Amino acid sequence: MARLSISRVVSRLADADPDRVVLVTAEETLTARELDRRSNRYARHLLAHGVARDDLVTVSLPNGAAMVVVCVAIWKAGATPQPVSPGRTPQELAAVVRVARPAVTVGCAVEGVPALGTVPGDDLDDGPLPDTWARAWKAPTSSGSTGAPKVVVAAAPALLDPDVPVAAFLPLAAAQLVSGPLTHSASFTYAFRGLLTGHRLVVLPRFDAHAWLDAVERHRVTWAMLVPTTMHRLLRLPAEQRDVRRLTSLETVLHLGSPCAPDLKERFLDWLGPERVVEVYASSESNGLTMIRGDEWLRHRGSVGRPVGGTQVRVLRDDGTPARPGETGLVWLRRGDSPAYRYLGTPGRRTAAGWDTLGDLGHVDADGYLWVTDRDDDVVVRGGERVHPVEVERVLEGHPAVRSAVAYGVPDEEYGQHVEAIADIGSADVDGATLRAFAAAHLDAPRRPTVVHVVRVPVRDDAGKVRRRDLAARHFRT
Repeated sequence: MARLSISRVVSRLADADPDRVVLVTAEETLTARELDRRSNRYARHLLAHGVARDDLVTVSLPNGAAMVVVCVAIWKAGATPQPVSPGRTPQELAAVVRVARPAVTVGCAVEGVPALGTVPGDDLDDGPLPDTWARAWKAPTSSGSTGAPKVVVAAAPALLDPDVPVAAFLPLAAAQLVSGPLTHSASFTYAFRGLLTGHRLVVLPRFDAHAWLDAVERHRVTWAMLVPTTMHRLLRLPAEQRDVRRLTSLETVLHLGSPCAPDLKERFLDWLGPERVVEVYASSESNGLTMIRGDEWLRHRGSVGRPVGGTQVRVLRDDGTPARPGETGLVWLRRGDSPAYRYLGTPGRRTAAGWDTLGDLGHVDADGYLWVTDRDDDVVVRGGERVHPVEVERVLEGHPAVRSAVAYGVPDEEYGQHVEAIADIGSADVDGATLRAFAAAHLDAPRRPTVVHVVRVPVRDDAGKVRRRDLAARHFRT
């Protein structure tokens, strides 16, 4: 079938099976017909407030039915959703809106931009709309883990063939569990691409390990996405609570978002079974991706896989020359001759030949498998030695009391920088000195954190993201 507008895809789902449940949330369940009609009404609400084709609409809503309806309505109005986390500070939100210049905002308010609620007027028609589509199907903000958030406008239009799988790891007609924030690019992409290709979405308000297991069991979930942080939280539950027999419906768990510690990955594969776990290395920019299944990963421990979907990978040294197999350098990706995105308000790092980098360090082996080490911008240089924070984080997260950890560099008069860390211990009874000693027993001198700050709140969001420099600035001041 030729590609259809997202508007027509949703209407087609409603026409084909109007009573089929397409969305399950904590507050309500929507059928295909209800989603179609509600989004029609809200699309007219947007149009009545001046939204035009190819406008951006900033959406900052928590996980729930309103987020799904509003985004579908934006596509039906011919505009582009620009999702922003509700957790952004007012200053961060204002900075994003200044760059995005949306026609309206939904779920948030920024001075100078019309702000809409999620409930349109009762007098608006819920019948079919004229067919239209935006030239960019999404414009998320990047995670901001390496600096100020960027608005990433997709080159792909709001068109797709609903009868063709979006990717090898995203099948048609699945029951998909959404536990990450829908304002994050990966959750947004796979949830909505799934919805449009026959998925029933089961959307949690946020990730909770008990709720995740209950949802899989209750709703017979077949496909779910996790990040290393949420994988770690699941494995911290007592074995009897995470009895794998509760997960018999699961066919695929995709994980991505940040480097996954090999020890964590092995424990997760042992729990769920390697054939059901797929890892993808990708980004908000969609400039390329690699993939590896769990059983393949066991033969290439630590790798994020080989290129798929027409992606090419190369690794370059600091002087721009190609690195040898196994030699660490800056990872560059290319997928096709045309760019997959454009930034608003800041230049990208794409070369004239189409190569693009996210600033990740890694290496490729002789068989073409990619390993990702860390972000180039996050590397701590202590006395001339390069220290990767992820190495410190993996050690700290190996302590049974630590739910998650973040390491970073702070100024040091003698060495230039030294390593500090923050550890989320939840309700555990352990202090920073104990964790520092634990890390010291597993790391050489340059990598040992001089201080481990103990907190009882998450240090990463449900998408597994963290902005190290913000944390470093906050704790260094204290």
